Parts: sequence; C-alpha cells; structure tokens
Amino acid sequence: MSSMTDLLKKYNVQGPRYTSYPTVPYWEDHPDQQQWIEYLSKELNKSQTTGHGAAIYIHIPFCEQLCTFCACNKIITKKHERSNPYIKAVHQEWQIYLKELGRDRIPVSEVHLGGGTPTFLTPDELKQLMGELLPHFDILAEAEMSFEADPRVTTPDHLQALYDLGFRRMSYGIQDFDPVVQDVINRVQSVAQVTTLTQAAREIGYTSVNYDLVYGLPLQTLKSIEDTIAHVRDLKPDRIAFYAYAHVPWVGKTGQRKFTEADLPDGDAKRALYELGREMLFDAGYREIGLDHFALPEDDLTKAASEGRLFRNFMGYMAHHVSPLIGLGVSSISDAWRCYVQNTKDLNEYQENVAQGILPIIKGHVLTKEDEILRRHILNLMTQFQTDWNSESEFTDYLIDVPDKLQEFANDNLIQMNDNKIMVPDSGRPFLRNICMAFDARLERRSPQQQIFSKTI
Repeated sequence: MSSMTDLLKKYNVQGPRYTSYPTVPYWEDHPDQQQWIEYLSKELNKSQTTGHGAAIYIHIPFCEQLCTFCACNKIITKKHERSNPYIKAVHQEWQIYLKELGRDRIPVSEVHLGGGTPTFLTPDELKQLMGELLPHFDILAEAEMSFEADPRVTTPDHLQALYDLGFRRMSYGIQDFDPVVQDVINRVQSVAQVTTLTQAAREIGYTSVNYDLVYGLPLQTLKSIEDTIAHVRDLKPDRIAFYAYAHVPWVGKTGQRKFTEADLPDGDAKRALYELGREMLFDAGYREIGLDHFALPEDDLTKAASEGRLFRNFMGYMAHHVSPLIGLGVSSISDAWRCYVQNTKDLNEYQENVAQGILPIIKGHVLTKEDEILRRHILNLMTQFQTDWNSESEFTDYLIDVPDKLQEFANDNLIQMNDNKIMVPDSGRPFLRNICMAFDARLERRSPQQQIFSKTI
C-alpha cells in the first residue's frame, strides 16, 4: 500500500477546481446574446415550476490594496469616485436583462456580493446599488443573501446597512493570522479587528459568519496554521472555507513580488498544513461538508450534506439546488445549466457595452448532451462524494472507459467502485479534484500544452 507521502507526490498534478464543467478554458460553443437569453428564460421558467428562484451574483472589482496571493479579477484603486459610475453600469446591465427577458420581477433564492471588495463601497453606495435591484427581486422564503468583506475596510456601518437591506450571511477573508505571512502577501489585519467585526455582526443579527482560510501560502508553517486555527476556534464562525493557495503567477504576474517559489511550502509540507488544520477543525466540532469546506453541525450546509441536498456553483456551496445564476458586473459568470456566459474583464468595455444596451458578454459555452451528463457526475462527487451511471439518463459513451481510469484510485484505496458506481471515502477526499478529472472528457481529449490550472494537492 502506498504511503500518504507517495500518494501526494503521485497525484500532485495541475487540475481544475471544477466550479463548472466544462471548465472555462474548454468553453468553445459561444452563444450570442439572443441565444443566451433563450437559455436563461427557459431555466427561469423551469426554476419557477420547481419552486426555486434564481441566484444573483454581483461583482464589485475594486480593492484599496493588492493582496499578492489573489488571482481574482480586481482593480486596485483608492479613488472611490469610481464607485458611482460602476453602480450605474450594474443597474444598466440589470435593466437590459429585464427588457430582454420581458420581465419586471424575477424570483430569487440567492444573492451574493463578491469581489474584489464589496465593502469598498460606502454604506450609502451599497444602499444605492441594491436599491435599484431589490424592487425587481421576488425574494423567496428560503432565500439567502450574503457578501464578502475585507476586515481592513469593513465597518459596523457597512454591516448595519447590509443587514437592513436583507443580508444575513457574510464571509471575512482571513487567510492567515501570522504577521509574517500577512506581510509577505500584503494582507495585514489583526485578530482584534476580526474579533470586533465578528462580534459586531452577531450583535446586529447576522445568522451566519464564514471565514476564508488559505493553506500553502508563502512562509506559512505548521505553527502559523496552529495559531490561526486556535484563534478561529475561539471566534467559532459558522462556516469555514479552508482551501489551497493557487500559485498561478501567469495570472496577474506583477502582483507576486515579495515572494518566490522557494518561499512556498510544497508537496508533503503543504499537505501537512492542511492535515493539521483539518484535524483541528474536526476537534473544534466542525464537519467536512465538501471540497475544502467545513461547517458546524447545526449549520444548513451540514444538514444539506447529510440529506444529499448540497449544491455547488460559481458562488460556492449551497443548501439547495439554485438555478439559473445571473452574474452582474465586470468579469461575472452566469449559468443557465445548459449554457454559460462570462462578462468582459475590461471595466471600460463593460461600461460602454451596457450604456449601449448590450449585454457585456465576452465568451460562453452551450453544453452538449455529454457535457450535461458529465457535469452532473462531477457535481455529485463535489457535493455527495459519490455518483453512479447505471441509468440510461446518466450514461454517455465516454463513461465506458471511466472505470479503467479510476482503477488506480481504487488500488490506492482512494475510492470504492462497484457496478458503475463510485464512492469517495475520507481517505480519498484530499484527491477529489484528481478523481473528478477521470470524468473530464474535454481535458482527456485536449490536454493543455501549458500550465493553466493550479496543482491539485
């Protein structure tokens, strides 16, 4: 039997994170605006029939400072006068959607503000942003409204304004509390800051606080993780995302200046950081509900995971199926299940397009029948740690050879496989991305000639 060290070396290859299938580099059948609206309209009709609403994602790209570990689409600026023109553009984009869909209101079950830094906007600007959108949302009873926050620029006034708008869930970007690590990634924030804001959120009435933690950061050590998780344990957020640093220097190369590859824990050292953090989270009472995600036993995500209801899309894990996803703002991705589109990443182009009444779509993909089936299997693995293709509706010819591709994982005791069904036990969960790659027909048929994905371990 291979040791964990051997397995980590064996499977530490570049691979997708599978927030979608096909993954963005393999999108090729690009829809035009009218095609996209037709797919979106059909999915909206379907969601209304099943009693589910749409998810709305709003991207705020602005950040006051550059965090040098971050590969997200962002605009570094201290010029807050850029906010109002952007808010106007988001409103214009939404009005285009309403006009093209022939609707004045849309049933909504999820709203999420992401970035960038949503709290770059002032409390009044957040009210302005949502004030033009909310009247067109039919907020369903089970709806969840959430936002991401940078503790360095978020104030109790931000929290109160968003609470008054209906937001009840929030996520703080922590990464690591070690001052050495914070300095090298240019993300300096104290435990006291995070404690004050966490307590403020709970006093205001927020029902869920999430912390984002990252392992594998430059100069990070086991002591870094131990101290960080100890502080997190004391503050007891409801949910925790504990994920690997994706070293992708080909994305925004100028951002990674204070460290080199030599400063990064890799292989066994990187995985040891995760195993320590994971064990400490278990000891603190958290449950592993999906890839790199943990929640308290009473959390909705934990209950959804145990009941097989967990769902995942570009916004992360959710406690129920949500579709379609409408992304607003520069670089946002939308998903109508059978079709994806992404907005342009260029701010000027985005604002010019919506001002002309044109959706700012830069690329997309219409899924084939094979894509849809493989997407479901990958989603099953990501949310339930199992899938099967015994029924005709879940089978496509590509799956004929998948058992052979999975045999090595079975030999290494990372999956249990029988009669076209696989289950991923605890031992295989660190390798979930690798296991999903066996179902990735597009990756199999056209392996990248250069590195486009981060390492899987």
